[in-house]
Amino acid sequence: MTLRYSDTNQHDALYKVARTYPGGIEALAQRMGKTANVLYNKLRPGVDSHYPSFEEVSEIVELCAAAGVQNATLPIEALCQRHNLVAFTFPTLNHLTDDDLTQSVCKAMQELGDVTGAIAGALADDGRISMRELDAIEREIQQSLGAIGALRERVRSRADRAAVIAGGDK
Repeated sequence: MTLRYSDTNQHDALYKVARTYPGGIEALAQRMGKTANVLYNKLRPGVDSHYPSFEEVSEIVELCAAAGVQNATLPIEALCQRHNLVAFTFPTLNHLTDDDLTQSVCKAMQELGDVTGAIAGALADDGRISMRELDAIEREIQQSLGAIGALRERVRSRADRAAVIAGGDK
């Protein structure tokens, strides 16, 4: 039996992300100065005797992001979702152009379309949404909210830059 880990459960997401660290959990444990056995016990879903601290969770996410692990922030996003909050990555805004802003609008609309498609696809077969489909829909919603958040930051950055160039708030 293959165990399926949920992207929207913070414990599952942390374990899933840590496992994809280059060299696996063994390499991640070494980088963190821990034994692989201790880190496995802290990360493995179902082990109730060991828990990662907030600092350890942050360190794992940070190390995974630095190593280029895809969706490294997934555990934080899942934790936020559990508490009806939203987390998203702020874009790097060094040189913002009109094209960047237009592309952000397009990306936000595309992501919203992906949400619509995921919901329509789930309902098409039997009119119900399974837990697996819900997990996929929630991931699409998270990506959509991230795109909207990025758009917001780009608009805010553009407004601030325009005010500075114009010599004040107009």
